[in-house]
Amino acid sequence: MPATDAPPATDTAPPLVELVDVSKFYGNVKALEGVSLEVHAGEITCVLGDNGAGKSTLIKIIAGLHQHDAGRFAIEGEETRLSSPREALDRGIATVYQDLAVVPLMPVWRNFFLGSEPTKGVGPFKRLDVQLMRETTRAELLRMGIDLRDVDQPIGTLSGGERQCVAIARAVYFGAKVLVLDEPTAALGVKQSGVVLKYVAAARDAGLGVVLITHNPHHAYLVGNRFVLLKRGTMAGRHTRSEIALDELTRQMAGGSELEQLSHELARAPEPSHLGGHPTH
Repeated sequence: MPATDAPPATDTAPPLVELVDVSKFYGNVKALEGVSLEVHAGEITCVLGDNGAGKSTLIKIIAGLHQHDAGRFAIEGEETRLSSPREALDRGIATVYQDLAVVPLMPVWRNFFLGSEPTKGVGPFKRLDVQLMRETTRAELLRMGIDLRDVDQPIGTLSGGERQCVAIARAVYFGAKVLVLDEPTAALGVKQSGVVLKYVAAARDAGLGVVLITHNPHHAYLVGNRFVLLKRGTMAGRHTRSEIALDELTRQMAGGSELEQLSHELARAPEPSHLGGHPTH
């Protein structure tokens, strides 16, 4: 389901995540400088940029891997400085990286609960509750619209799009309020990308705030409510859906005037005329 523009706030609830003029330095290198964004419940904020634009650094700050050096980072209105990914998870921020942390030979249900396996019994009789994990995995995937024939199959046998969808359903099940998706469609074809975007929209419709990191403006515009454009670690633009059309978003993403300049530089020089003798060299 396509996104609409960001709806007007009906209450005074602060954004789930808010960054204001956030900067990150590695020695003398400015990885991010003056970046701001908002993530609201039931919305998708798209962060667009080419390689080296600062997207990875931004993810690491929101996910608790790195701390920002300047600016303000707030979760539900409370200014914070996350010390670890576990703390981010405890605060409701789940990050799904492009290279999914799955064990390919383990079944889907085992990957779904990896690190958070429920048990039954006590003492020496304590064991994994396999039936609960199987049933829960199947039910949660179905709830997100993912109909897997067999949750016992190794997750490595699923397509890239299906694995992304399992990771999204897992984050929703374990209570994430904010879902950060790192280039979920980067290595996928058109059909599989469409499948993933469908489940990204399902997470949005379940009330999560979603941060979609991508270099594809077409994918972003299909589902996004807000757009933040990064270029060499700084903000090149910040728009809501009603403020920008797809062609303008694509132009800004592609570099706009820089691309026009490049096209002039690459334009072929006019061929010398062959009329009236040999071309001059």
